[in-house]
Amino acid sequence: MGSKESGARSSAFYRWNRRVSKADNRFVLVIHGGANRQTRESMTLERHASFRTVLDQALKAGYEVLKDGGEAMDAAVAAVSVLEDCPLFNAGKGAVFNARGKNELEASIMLSKPPSTHPTIPATRRGTSLALLTSTRNPSQLARAIYLAPDLVPHPKITGATAEAIGSEALGIPTVDPSYFWTEAKWKSHLKGLGLPEEPIGIPSEPDALWDRRKSLDSDPGYKEEAEKMDPLDLMSLGTVGAVALDIRGCIVSVTSTGGRTNKLPGRIGDTATMGSGFWAEEWKQKRGLFGKIWDLLKNKSSIQGVGISTTGDGDFFIRQNTASTIAHRMQFLREPLDKVVQKVLADIAKAAGCGGVIALDRKGNVSMRLAPNYYSGMHRGVIRDDGVPLTGVFIDEELSRL
Repeated sequence: MGSKESGARSSAFYRWNRRVSKADNRFVLVIHGGANRQTRESMTLERHASFRTVLDQALKAGYEVLKDGGEAMDAAVAAVSVLEDCPLFNAGKGAVFNARGKNELEASIMLSKPPSTHPTIPATRRGTSLALLTSTRNPSQLARAIYLAPDLVPHPKITGATAEAIGSEALGIPTVDPSYFWTEAKWKSHLKGLGLPEEPIGIPSEPDALWDRRKSLDSDPGYKEEAEKMDPLDLMSLGTVGAVALDIRGCIVSVTSTGGRTNKLPGRIGDTATMGSGFWAEEWKQKRGLFGKIWDLLKNKSSIQGVGISTTGDGDFFIRQNTASTIAHRMQFLREPLDKVVQKVLADIAKAAGCGGVIALDRKGNVSMRLAPNYYSGMHRGVIRDDGVPLTGVFIDEELSRL
C-alpha cells in the first residue's frame, strides 16, 4: 500500500514538473537597429519602409532558428548578421568612420547559461566581447565563435588583429578588405564631422590626409565659427544593432554589434564591447519561503529568473552608469519588474545628459523597448514570438505592427 501511495505521489510530482516545464516552453526574439533623431517629417515613407523591411528579415532569420527548438545564441546571431549586412545601420557594412577615416568595429555576446549544444562550456565563461576589428565582415559571428573556443581565447575581451587572426585562421570566420565597410552616407557624415566639404566622394587612398587637412583648419576663424554651430549629437550615428533571444530551454542571449561613434578617437572602445554596460545576460534562482514555493508550484511558476539586455546610444554614458548589469541587479535584488527598471535606468542616463535606448527580455517572455526621455524620437526595433508574426516600428511612439 505504501509503495502505491509513494508511486502516486511520484506520478503527481512528475505531472507538476511537466506542467511547469510546459509553461516555460516559450521563445521570444527582440531586436534593435539603434536610436535616431529623425522626425516623421524628415523621414520619407520609402526610408521608413526600408528600415522596417530589414528588421522584418532579421526577426524572421532568428525565428527560423527558434521555431525548431534552436539555441537562443544562434537565433540572436542570425538576426544581428542580417542587420550587419545592411548599410542602413551602424554595424558591419554600414559602420561609421573614426576621426582618421577608418572603421573600428565592436561586437559582443553573453548568455544566461551555456548552450545545450556545447555542454562543456563553463558556466563562468558568461560571454565574449571584441573591439577594434577592421576586416571581419560579421563581428557577431566572430564573437559567437570565440565564445565557443575557450581554449583559444580564455579572456572575456580581445581586440584587433589578434582576434581577427584567430577568427580567420582557426575558426573559419570570413574576413574582407577594409574597403568593404565604406558607404557614401557614413563617409559624408565623417567629412561633415571634420568640417570638410562632402566632396570628393570615394574611397580615399590616404584617409589620414583628411585628418591633417582638418587640423590645418583650426587656425581659420571662419571654420571655428561654423564648428561651434554644429550640434555634437549629429556626430553620433547611433545605428548600433542588437538582439536578445529566449529559447525553449530558458536560455537568454544578448548579441550586440556596432561601428561606434562617428569620428571617435582611434582606439576608443565603447559600451558594445564592455560587459555590464552595453550588454548583459544572467539568470538566478529567486529565493522563496515555503508558502512562496507552494504558490509557484500551484501557478506553474519557475523559481529561475533571468534577463538579457542590449543598449544603443551614447555608449560613454552607458559605461559610466554600468547600465545593462544595473538593470539585471535591480530586478534580482530589488525584485522590480523589467519595464519599470528599464524606465528608471534610462531616466538616470538622461539626468546625466546621456542619451540612447535599451531592449530587454526576461525569462517569462516580458519585453521592454525604451528610449531615454531626451534627444531622440526613434529606435528601430522589433519582436517576434512563437506565433511567428514579426512586429516592427521606427519611432518610439509608433505602435509595433506587421508589414
